Amino acid sequence: MSVELTMLTYSVGLLFVLVFVQALVGIRSQGAVPLANSRDDLPPPSGFHARMKRVVDNHREGLTMFAPLVLVAAVAGVSNGTTVLGAQLFFYSRVVHAVLYIFGVPMVRPLAWAVGVVGTVMVFAALVGLA
Repeated sequence: MSVELTMLTYSVGLLFVLVFVQALVGIRSQGAVPLANSRDDLPPPSGFHARMKRVVDNHREGLTMFAPLVLVAAVAGVSNGTTVLGAQLFFYSRVVHAVLYIFGVPMVRPLAWAVGVVGTVMVFAALVGLA
């Protein structure tokens, strides 16, 4: 498996972990029975639960741009230093971003997010012949 596909696989694994933690935090803050029902009357999440929902949403948004590009690159047989580095930047920055988000570290977190965007743009640039 290519480095790019490996980084995509790890990124999905990170999403699994984040969703699992978010679910556990939700159960702890709202209760298992209310979450197992329709959820129509649940109050909005707050505190750490809300932060976990935001980190999951943010990672999911990043994956919606990154994953298709990596899959297109794999199908098209495009793999070079730019796509490899871009995929690695995406994954590792997303791990750092998630940790910073979970622990509520301000100011630095957007830098980790930006590195992930740069990695995604690198894969895109390679696919359209700009890198």
